[in-house]
Amino acid sequence: MSMPATARGRATRQALLDAAESVFGSTRYAKAAITEITRRAGVAQGTFYVYFENKQAIFSELVHHMGSELRHELTEATRDAPDRFTMEERGLRAFLAYLRQHPSLYMIVSQAEFVDEEAYRAYYDKFTEGYLAGIKKAQARGEVSADVDPEALACALMGIYDFMGMRWVLWEDRDVPEEAIQTVLHLLRHGIGPA
Repeated sequence: MSMPATARGRATRQALLDAAESVFGSTRYAKAAITEITRRAGVAQGTFYVYFENKQAIFSELVHHMGSELRHELTEATRDAPDRFTMEERGLRAFLAYLRQHPSLYMIVSQAEFVDEEAYRAYYDKFTEGYLAGIKKAQARGEVSADVDPEALACALMGIYDFMGMRWVLWEDRDVPEEAIQTVLHLLRHGIGPA
């Protein structure tokens, strides 16, 4: 569905997405109800169908929206990083900050595997594509070893960051300890740097 032409329409659509994040982040997809989404958004139920065809449509759009929003946050945080290692640190911290604001991301993305596998794959594929391009550029500058498979490295780093967020932000509802972040940064600097 295309973006609404008016500011009011865009605001209503965003309110529905924000409400959907709250609902799908706290309730399994099968039990989530459009009536609860519209109630939390503060709009009439009929208004929902102006913006989304059904529950799956808003869920799929939410997965896309959150992925896009997170990638934007990471891009902004790393825009002027002088080197790959600084970029990794800023990116990790931005990712963890986003998770603190949106802990529902884990539940929403994990459900996407079963609700809309295409959206689920696209969520990870877009992150991998960007990460892969960045690692290849860093290899060309000599900041990351040329002996490292960039796609495998991208997947490994995404897995590390993802599980760090799960371990502390999701399971314990707290910030990742600084010593854990420093451990990962030490691994990056001394584990993947050129000889």
